[in-house]
Amino acid sequence: MNINVWLYIAVMAAVTYIIRMVPFTVFRRKIKSRFVNDMLYYIPYAVLSAMTIPAVFFSTGDLITAAVGTVAAVVLAYFGLPLIVVALSASAAAYLTGLLIPLTS
Repeated sequence: MNINVWLYIAVMAAVTYIIRMVPFTVFRRKIKSRFVNDMLYYIPYAVLSAMTIPAVFFSTGDLITAAVGTVAAVVLAYFGLPLIVVALSASAAAYLTGLLIPLTS
């Protein structure tokens, strides 16, 4: 193998290790600040939203069908339906909207 591949793997391993170990070395005691705790609590939701929302609106190739599917998913999830029901219903709503409305592109 090329030496560059092993160098790339070593750099990725070091970066991953540093990212995971810095919080353990910086925060040795329990965090008592309510603000910091609240901020850390919501980080996973913010990151998941930032990764998911762009993919949702570009998944169908048409903004209207993506918006209809997203609205259907949000409404069904708000009422506490199971994930499989929400996912299948949102997909069906986007698909049916694509059949009913001609594509804009």
